[in-house]
Amino acid sequence: MGDRGLETRQFGHRARLALSPALALKADDQAHAARTMWNLLHAWWQMMPKEKRTLANADAAIRQARKEIDFLAVLPAQAAQAVLKSYFQAWKNCWAGRSDAPNFKARFRSTLTVDVPQGRDLNITRVHRRWGMANLPKIGRVRFRWTKDLPVGKRANAENRITGARLVKDALGWHIAFRVQTLENTPETHQGPEIGIDVGITVPLALSDGETYGHGEWLTNREQAKLLGLEQRSAQRKKHRKPGERTSRRLHHTYDQIAGLRAKAKRRATDWQHKTTTDIARTYSVAVVEALQITNMVKSARGTIEEPGKNVAQKSGLNRSISGEAWGRTVTMLTYKTACQGGTLAKVPAPGTSRRCSACGFTTPGSRETQALFVCKNPDCGWSGNADHNAAQNILHLYRMGHALLPAAGRAVVRRAPRVKPATAR
Repeated sequence: MGDRGLETRQFGHRARLALSPALALKADDQAHAARTMWNLLHAWWQMMPKEKRTLANADAAIRQARKEIDFLAVLPAQAAQAVLKSYFQAWKNCWAGRSDAPNFKARFRSTLTVDVPQGRDLNITRVHRRWGMANLPKIGRVRFRWTKDLPVGKRANAENRITGARLVKDALGWHIAFRVQTLENTPETHQGPEIGIDVGITVPLALSDGETYGHGEWLTNREQAKLLGLEQRSAQRKKHRKPGERTSRRLHHTYDQIAGLRAKAKRRATDWQHKTTTDIARTYSVAVVEALQITNMVKSARGTIEEPGKNVAQKSGLNRSISGEAWGRTVTMLTYKTACQGGTLAKVPAPGTSRRCSACGFTTPGSRETQALFVCKNPDCGWSGNADHNAAQNILHLYRMGHALLPAAGRAVVRRAPRVKPATAR
């Protein structure tokens, strides 16, 4: 914490890297070396007695491995230390009940990452309105897309600086995620109105004041047709592959094309979510959402052989639509954006919000006639209106009646009861 009225804030900024094929190959080699280092650490952990699972012994083990295994030398020493710290932190998170136990990282199912722990090693400069340059250890000087002002050069000091970065590879190529520390004014209490938010599929976000936020398809018609053709081609080639036969390069290339189109759709969806949640956080002081159990909502209806499920295909389509809207990611964005604007996010119980009439307060069977129309069947009421706005008003009503669930933790939800850390592993 700095002066009065100021606070230190840490955030991340991700930018696209422009790597030549030779530099991209170097980044791939480093990422695979980091993944191998993680797997060696996990094998070492399982092999060693509990009393010898210490940070010092693990550090000595990875130093010895870097001397004996040639391809591990392509990974910078600081990046190897970052892998070691991340692995031990993963166990601490497991012992605290925040995550599952760490496991081996597979070659094709793991995200390729390389950590750059020291921000001073990057030596970032801005060379163009749209491009900046940074030094990557054992890779060289590379360009990245400049989409946000960063504290570099004369703007950097002890309070405002880049503390490190991480290279991440997805289906769209290599990106760099900067870790930025900055000193900002403490946000004043937001003076805007309160709002209830109902999430859905046909109407993604419906607000209690009548406002709606919608979007179109994430892929164009041409891109959807291409994706369908690629999925059919991959299924055809996979059908003719013999059991245990190695996947061909053509099939891998088809998989990469499918992943690229899906990543493009996700990037567009995330961009829409960022813009929408920023607008909501700036406008309203309190955003109230339902505490949805999304994991339970997207469970399969297939059932068992003895008791097969009903409407399995329809439920599968509904599950895909729910997953595509990424309601959890929207709530996560609202959580930190409302806090940055001086507002708050609250969660209320979800049952009954779509069936209750916001005008009279009664829940009468059959009131929700269609997806969009709500007609109260209470003889003394008879109110009709948009069903999504009615649900949003009920959500806000629950908050004002004191039914908010505390805390609205977003991602920081404990999955299981905390366990006591073994004394031999401390």
